[in-house]
Amino acid sequence: MIIRDGTRDFVGYGRTPPDPQWPGGARLALVVVLNLEEGAEPSIPDGDPASEAALTDAIPGEVEAGRRDFVAETLFEYGSRVGFWRLHDLFAERGVPLTINACAQALARNGEIAAAIREGNIDLCCHGDRFVRHYRMSEGEERGVIAAAFRGIEAAVGRPPLGWQSRYSSSEGTRRLLVEHGGFLYDADSYADDLPYWVEVVGRPHLVVPHSFTHNDNRLATAKLGTADDFYNHLAAAFRVLHAEGARHPRMMTVSLHGRISGQPSRFEAVQRFLDLAVSHDDVWFAGRSEVARHWMATHPAEAAS
Repeated sequence: MIIRDGTRDFVGYGRTPPDPQWPGGARLALVVVLNLEEGAEPSIPDGDPASEAALTDAIPGEVEAGRRDFVAETLFEYGSRVGFWRLHDLFAERGVPLTINACAQALARNGEIAAAIREGNIDLCCHGDRFVRHYRMSEGEERGVIAAAFRGIEAAVGRPPLGWQSRYSSSEGTRRLLVEHGGFLYDADSYADDLPYWVEVVGRPHLVVPHSFTHNDNRLATAKLGTADDFYNHLAAAFRVLHAEGARHPRMMTVSLHGRISGQPSRFEAVQRFLDLAVSHDDVWFAGRSEVARHWMATHPAEAAS
């Protein structure tokens, strides 16, 4: 059954989730998202009232609004100057696909990263234009921001993004505006399931491929987890549970990374070790999020869910 967008659904697939029929009979589809946000965050040079310090090793609020926080600014710069490449190269060497969750302004400011995405044909999801809160916008403002983000990524890389994920909470109208805009296979503005699912938006089916706020290195930046070992154990525990469940009901796991967090040397080993664990299993499908979306559309089309 397809639930109308905006309707809270506490049942989902319940006790009988569909068989995803992942390629090769995999128990688990593993999606790794690398968020490219550096250069899109609020900063005084960009006309904002304060520097963004959240999800960095800077101390939020240490530098008052109206003054530049050079610790925060340069930690963001580290994410794109060094951290992105450390992670990008690891995944390229291991042959594990990435989904780049890109803010358009971040891509516009880093032609080398845009070129690497283009040359590697890396999966692209739109993470908005810059750090903006859609739930505070008028419908017209939000429509313009979605269009600008889509155009910006297409201009930087030479092809459009295939998915969408809001930087903060979406608004009540975001999904409708994404469908109205067109060009998006799916959105990831949900944390509600371990599998994709369909929703009805203005009378049309729309695919949701959930993201993860739990299997996310923001746990390190907010001190909910302390060290790389903690993060590895956190991810490994989730992997073991989902992989074991996958013998009966195949699952999807999403891991979310940031260059300015997991790209730091002290945290990078967690990602290396987690990949070592995942690739040691031959029944895991490593996929970009748009690959998962296309597979779901082909295997579990909306018509069958209605």
